Amino acid sequence: MAHITIEIPDDPAHRLEQFQSQLPEVLELGLQEFQSQQRLSNFLDEQDIIALLASQPTPDQILALRPSLEFQERGSKLLAESKAGTLSTKGEAELERYLTLEHLVRLAKTHALAQLQ
Repeated sequence: MAHITIEIPDDPAHRLEQFQSQLPEVLELGLQEFQSQQRLSNFLDEQDIIALLASQPTPDQILALRPSLEFQERGSKLLAESKAGTLSTKGEAELERYLTLEHLVRLAKTHALAQLQ
């Protein structure tokens, strides 16, 4: 087991006092949440897709739009958790964003196809 010494502001220190015997678990949960947020910020697909749709792309650009494998896998994982009833509140919000984005892309592709005909 490693020993780490850190300095933190008084407010979080006071809140952590009540969990002193559970600090490893508290830190592990905090790290998991932090890493989850970092993974989300690495999903540039969401931002890229929105930026592309906002840039008045050609129909061909819209039809060529595909999410990355990482983006697809994350969406699939969230759907599986939702079906299993294990999806967190934050996961629900994330899944809702994914589904909304997918809906917007489908609408854009439908419109793009109509323009090409």
